[in-house]
Amino acid sequence: MNILIQKFGGTSVSSNSRRKQVVSKVKKALADGFKPVVVVSAMGRKGAPYATDTLLSLVDDNFKADNRQAVDLLLCCGEFISTVVMCNELNNAGIKSVPLTGGQAGIITDDNYNSAELTDTKPDLIESILAKDIVPVVAGFQGINKDGILTTLGRGGSDTSAAILGVMLKAKEIQIYTDVDGIMTADPRIVHSAERIPAMSYNETFQFAEQGAKVIHPRAVETAMKGNIPLVIKNTMTDSEGTIINSMGYRDSKKLITGITHIAGRVQISIRLRDNTKENYKHILKILGDNNISLDLINIFPNEKIFTIDEKDKDNILNILTSMNMNYTMIEKCCKISIIGSMIRGIPGIVAKIVDALEEKNIDVLQTADSHTTIWCLIKEDNVNEAIQILHDIFL
Repeated sequence: MNILIQKFGGTSVSSNSRRKQVVSKVKKALADGFKPVVVVSAMGRKGAPYATDTLLSLVDDNFKADNRQAVDLLLCCGEFISTVVMCNELNNAGIKSVPLTGGQAGIITDDNYNSAELTDTKPDLIESILAKDIVPVVAGFQGINKDGILTTLGRGGSDTSAAILGVMLKAKEIQIYTDVDGIMTADPRIVHSAERIPAMSYNETFQFAEQGAKVIHPRAVETAMKGNIPLVIKNTMTDSEGTIINSMGYRDSKKLITGITHIAGRVQISIRLRDNTKENYKHILKILGDNNISLDLINIFPNEKIFTIDEKDKDNILNILTSMNMNYTMIEKCCKISIIGSMIRGIPGIVAKIVDALEEKNIDVLQTADSHTTIWCLIKEDNVNEAIQILHDIFL
């Protein structure tokens, strides 16, 4: 079967006018000879009656911590409602459809409630529905475990649902509809000249998603990559071609960089060795890991260890370092800028070009790191907009 996955986020199904745009996308897929599978998120964002965060606000924090299975049942309700409402819209347009839970669609998970992992797929039911020329409308973000209990896949899970279904059904393409025309070379709120990226590799997109761009969830990219199913980021409200994500990406010989993204709210920690803290210094990274503190941009030297943390972990790490009598310094309100592109592999001088350009404008680079496809720079948050604009002008 010529199957196409079409995933629509919460803003895309949040109003009558937007749902009619969804219907038009489904109609086009049918007219083009596809058998579409529609995946929907809960309607709207926090404040909207059926949005995920609104549902979470109905129970207190202690209950959430102690009753994760019950919380998953609550969280699934938003997507249940979206599937039925969307089927109503499709029915009014003369399109036969049927609402399905994630479990009914064949997504089987483990018992890790609130952040479940896929363990198996069962495509029989959804394939039989497609064979009857009926459009399945699947509740995103969820599955069931081996005992038939509802589970959720974690934040951004509707993207992951779409990718799972795409791989399971060997779809021609997975379309992720949102409120932007595709993935941009930089945040257009910062760089007004930012352009839509026509195509990207899975690896580049994974880096974008991991390093601050919120257009698609990293798990969805990873899942699609394993099945080698193309992803396309498209706008529900326009006819933009979007950004296609596949194994090849896009090659422009004039550009080494695909795009720039960033993560704010970072804190840089430097720990220095003292004679009376040698043992603690030796084991400090393991101790921080045991306390669920995630480290990034890690540089290790014989007498110094430098890394960044999320600002939410600041109080926790300060208590640990103080209790262990560690000699440390801290720089708050930092931002990690990521310069991403498959073409930078093996090209000398790029880090120097970045650092020189920023320091010429009196923007201090506090730390750097790099991989085959990404160069990271840590700077102060106050300079982030200017820094991204400078780098965008140079490379893009």
